[in-house]
Amino acid sequence: MKMKKLLMIILLLAGLGLHAQDKKEVKEGWNNNGDISLMFNQASFSNWLKGGEDALALNGLINYNFNYKKAKNVWDTKLIMAYGLSQINDATKKTDDRFELNSTYGHQASKLWYYSFFGNFKTQFTDGFDYSVSPKVLTSKLFAPAYLSFGPGMLWKKSDNLKINFAPATSKLTIVSDDALSAIGAYGVDPGKNLRYELGMAINGYYKFDLMKNISMENILGLYSNYLDHPENVDVDYQMNMVMTINKYISANFGLNLLYDDNALQDIQLKEIFGLGFNAKF
Repeated sequence: MKMKKLLMIILLLAGLGLHAQDKKEVKEGWNNNGDISLMFNQASFSNWLKGGEDALALNGLINYNFNYKKAKNVWDTKLIMAYGLSQINDATKKTDDRFELNSTYGHQASKLWYYSFFGNFKTQFTDGFDYSVSPKVLTSKLFAPAYLSFGPGMLWKKSDNLKINFAPATSKLTIVSDDALSAIGAYGVDPGKNLRYELGMAINGYYKFDLMKNISMENILGLYSNYLDHPENVDVDYQMNMVMTINKYISANFGLNLLYDDNALQDIQLKEIFGLGFNAKF
């Protein structure tokens, strides 16, 4: 992704911050909240002339925030764990698989600005396969890949629901623990190596708001430019989670994940998940 597109995204984030309606100040102490959801999708056919296959899908999501403030110190941590399976006749395939932990510490420099240090870790739980070929081919597994990013920076925080962290000296480690995947240089590691090191700039934005009553939208944007190798190619990780509450326990959930990382794939990766299920807020 070229630098011009990056600047457009940064300006969009700045516009969101300036025009956001969330004017709540961050409260002292712990402010923890999150959602646990379980979504079902099912299709069944009997003597259906138009055709179709019986299908069942199940997706689980834990999305939790731990936010702390005391005096001039803030500490924000987000945990996302997601897993999903679908079964069409006797074939079972994975539809979602994520583990992500993001944590940012800040010490106040002015009213809305903080000196910060952040850490981010991403991986998955189980093996992933390419089903477009036969036999299926292993494409990923636990810690293959895994991403660890960390670095100092500046945090602009208006509230727990609106913040942007700028980290101009971010170290990023790409881990490919599987020897078969590392042998082919998967996810940008040198063939035969299990680790790739990068140094660059990371920008992470978070914005959550209510579209209308009982409908909330959470936006998470991560940008990364590697100074050491083609800094004009910016990695993008955008997540959107929308919860449409029907009652205390039932909601419709829509999730969108857009990825661009030319070390993994020189194209945009896109995933959408929609379902009706049980939802619990904490």
